[in-house]
Amino acid sequence: MKGRNISKTLFFYILKDILLAFSVSFLFFFFVFFVNQLLLVAQDILTKQVPLYQVALLLLYAIPQVIAMAVPFASLMGTLITVGRLSSDNEVLVILSSGMSYFMVFLPAFIVGLLVSVFSFLANDILLPAGTVQFQSLYRSILVSTPALELEADSVTRYRDTVIVTGPVAGTSINNLIILDRSSDGERRVIMAESAEFIDSGEEGISLDLGSAFFMSSRETSRSDYDYASSSSLRYWVPQEDLIQAIHSIGPNQMSSRDLHTEIQLMNDEHYSRMDERYNRVMVAAHSLEDTLRRGSEGEYWNRRDSFLGSYIQIEEEAVNVRGNLRLRVYLLQYYQKFSIPFGALSFVLLAVSLGLLTKKSGQTVGFFMGLIISVLFWALLLGGQTLGVNRGYSPVLLMWFPNILALSSGLVLSIIRLKR
Repeated sequence: MKGRNISKTLFFYILKDILLAFSVSFLFFFFVFFVNQLLLVAQDILTKQVPLYQVALLLLYAIPQVIAMAVPFASLMGTLITVGRLSSDNEVLVILSSGMSYFMVFLPAFIVGLLVSVFSFLANDILLPAGTVQFQSLYRSILVSTPALELEADSVTRYRDTVIVTGPVAGTSINNLIILDRSSDGERRVIMAESAEFIDSGEEGISLDLGSAFFMSSRETSRSDYDYASSSSLRYWVPQEDLIQAIHSIGPNQMSSRDLHTEIQLMNDEHYSRMDERYNRVMVAAHSLEDTLRRGSEGEYWNRRDSFLGSYIQIEEEAVNVRGNLRLRVYLLQYYQKFSIPFGALSFVLLAVSLGLLTKKSGQTVGFFMGLIISVLFWALLLGGQTLGVNRGYSPVLLMWFPNILALSSGLVLSIIRLKR
């Protein structure tokens, strides 16, 4: 073994340890994400007497999202635990004394990180969109068969043309109910009731039997002209098609990278088209204002100069708002995050190996807690980057890849420090 840079026996020995630690770490993160994000949802569904097998299917379809989040952090913790144990047990010292370098430790960790990154990306890019489609389809069928699922206590529920604000809920009884809706002919209605009884009408939708109800309606074109009435009882009906509209559409984080890229291209084309249209309007308004000011008080539009100035300012503000397309920024952030999180495992490898080699005692315990701390910091940087990207408009590429760059550069610095020792 002496004098060789790579030992096949040692390679598989370290690789096996990393894979074992990765498996344990993955189960830990999987359990945390699964409980926090999925079982709480399932609990809400179970309280509405949804069949157990449908709840199990919902959880099954949501698993790809948990896998995509858990895998990169599991690779970090697994590498930290393994390398920390090798260092604290002086096995790294034995490797170096045998004529081999730190590369013998880094190589199996890098291979695991690469495999984990590819697997995490595929789970996020293929399994997650497919699971989301099935999840939405199943949830839609559950909602149609169990409409009460959407009516919670002290909440606001929005359907297609209806908003229902609920107070305390006990069984099928609701107190302090407010309904805001709009009819097909443009009539806006406000309905308030002291109590309501929920009635599941199956495929037809849902009905609410209102008690001590107050009703007010007005036309869209004339808000000052309204009618009102009160009744000791009133039945309100929400049709099935409105219930189906309540299902949220698939968000950018649930799309594949290819579909998301296509959507961004379409949004970009629309964005630049709107920018050109607003720019032309600004130029026309500016030209009208300039022409009026040049002609002076003798011009026929002099008395309208204030109106021209107000129009110019308004159109310019609209152009600024269009230039800062919020929805496009969100989609761009989610697009780059689809790559930064899975391939964060690669940046974690160098950092984990460098930190693990610095461990002197209790390598596995130290690696576990260091992995938790770094995972929390990494996630906090991602969330902070999303906030800055949405609110400040900073570069989505830099914000989403900054945690990876920071982990990689920190690993390089620690590696240099270790080599100098």
